[in-house]
Amino acid sequence: MKSLLKFMSLVGLVFTIYPPVLYFMGDASLERMKFTMGIGMVLWLVSAPFWINKSAGSEQSQ
Repeated sequence: MKSLLKFMSLVGLVFTIYPPVLYFMGDASLERMKFTMGIGMVLWLVSAPFWINKSAGSEQSQ
């Protein structure tokens, strides 16, 4: 489950970072960039808090 959350977080970060680059290069419209970044923001905020700052010992004790 933790690896799935990490993957979702990575996808969220890619969806947040990559669209402005495409917009700057002229390959994406402003609306598409905003939409994609919104999806990335939601993915990151939903998945990251569950695995960031969790030590390996606390996971084993549960």
